[in-house]
Amino acid sequence: MARLQELYKNEIKQAVAAKFSLDNPMAIPKIDKIVVNMGVGRATQDKTILESAAESLGRITGQRPALTKAKTSVSGFKLREGNDIGCKVTLRGARMYEFLDRLVSIALPRIRDFRGINPNSFDGHGNYSLGLAEQVVFPEIDADRIQHTHGMDVTIVTTAKTDDQARELLRLFGLPFRQPGARTGGK
Repeated sequence: MARLQELYKNEIKQAVAAKFSLDNPMAIPKIDKIVVNMGVGRATQDKTILESAAESLGRITGQRPALTKAKTSVSGFKLREGNDIGCKVTLRGARMYEFLDRLVSIALPRIRDFRGINPNSFDGHGNYSLGLAEQVVFPEIDADRIQHTHGMDVTIVTTAKTDDQARELLRLFGLPFRQPGARTGGK
């Protein structure tokens, strides 16, 4: 069993139930799935860029990514409906907890000038999304061997009914939320 899965079962579940006064064990929020998406806009000019992105995503997640296709045609971007423009992976179960563990304990601390993730990136239904600028923060990727850096979006889907429940759940899992009022850098 994954370390975070065991932590959820033994500690987090009870802490969240106590904080929000949840008596029904089925009402206690949990992480349902994690979707990792790489949009590769330059794939319309060069298919090898998409292949390298898919290979990187497969290494990071331990699962073969599915290619995503353009839903509409955009002539300004030389994009036709049905073209491959990205890849995604949906993680569940033990792989999901392993990925979350690596994200929290290894990848996020390796980001330069990292001060925490945005506590307001919830969608109103208890799901959280964050973007990473490059895949090099994961230890599975050898920075010397990659030709193109790719950003990725990580969406954590929970069964929480409110953003407050989801925020508390993810905080207990170790996601380093930025403190309210803290400066984010920049100008």
